[in-house]
Amino acid sequence: MSTSEVRQPVPPFTRETAILKVRLAEDGWNSRDAAKVALAYTPDTKWRNRAEFANSRAEAEAFLQRKWSKELDYRLIKELWAFTENRIAVRYAYEWHDDSSNWFRSYGNENWEFAENGLMANRFACINDLPIKESDRKFRWPLGRRPDDHPGLSDLGL
Repeated sequence: MSTSEVRQPVPPFTRETAILKVRLAEDGWNSRDAAKVALAYTPDTKWRNRAEFANSRAEAEAFLQRKWSKELDYRLIKELWAFTENRIAVRYAYEWHDDSSNWFRSYGNENWEFAENGLMANRFACINDLPIKESDRKFRWPLGRRPDDHPGLSDLGL
C-alpha cells in the first residue's frame, strides 16, 4: 500500500479519531469537489444513497457531480453517532435549494465501513427531505467548510 493510498485517521478508531474522521468527511462534502471527495473512497467502494447505488469510486464521483449540480448552495453538518474498530455511524443534516429557489433541509443517517488504509469501503445512507422557507435556514456560513465556531446539529436542536 503506497502512502498516497492512506487516508488518516485509519482504523481502529478511538472516539477522538472517529470525531476527526466525521469532520474531515463533512469538510470534503462541503467543498462540493466531486473528484477530491471521491478519493476518500476505495476504488471498489459500495454505496447506497436513497434508491441509487454506486459500485466504484468512479460511480461515486459521478453521483456526487449529479448531486451537487441540482442541490445548489449545499451546506452540510455531520455528527458522530457511534463507532467501532473500523465502522462509524453518523447523523447529518444539509440545506440546499433547487433551480426554482425551493429550499430543503435533508436529514439522514449513514453507516460507514473503512478499509485498513482509512479509505471508506462501504457507505449506506438514508435521507429525508423537508421543504423549508429560506427564512428558516440555519446553515448560513459562506460556501465551503463550516466555521469551527458554528453550532453543530445537537447545538441547533436538530
